[in-house]
Amino acid sequence: MRKINGIKSLMVYLRSVDYPLQEEEIILLLEKKQIPHLRPMKNLIVFNLDHIDWWISERRGN
Repeated sequence: MRKINGIKSLMVYLRSVDYPLQEEEIILLLEKKQIPHLRPMKNLIVFNLDHIDWWISERRGN
């Protein structure tokens, strides 16, 4: 499983796959539970990049 921790790391990854989002947009998606993530501890957010890739393709309509 490819994974990264934190919103800033996710922003870097999203830019690298040509799907840039602002921090505020990601926070809103997290609050609405509309982006795949894990929260093993209150102040730690983990993103599985395989799930993020799937999520991006769904949003792009591919």
